[in-house]
Amino acid sequence: MKQSEIKELSTAELQEKLSDTKKAYVDLKMTHAISPLENPIQLRNVRRSVARLATELTKRDVQ
Repeated sequence: MKQSEIKELSTAELQEKLSDTKKAYVDLKMTHAISPLENPIQLRNVRRSVARLATELTKRDVQ
C-alpha cells in the first residue's frame, strides 16, 4: 500500500489491515521456508507495508 492510501483509512481500518498484512507476511515466510517463492521480493514489499501501517497508527496515537 502507498502512504497516501494509508492516510485515508480510519484507525479501525488501519488496525484491521495491519493484522491482515501481518498474517499474510507470516504465511509468505512459512511458504518461502518450505519452498522458494517465485518472487521473493513479495516478502520485502509486505514487510514494508506492515511497517507503513504500524507507523501511521503510532503517529495517530501520538497526536
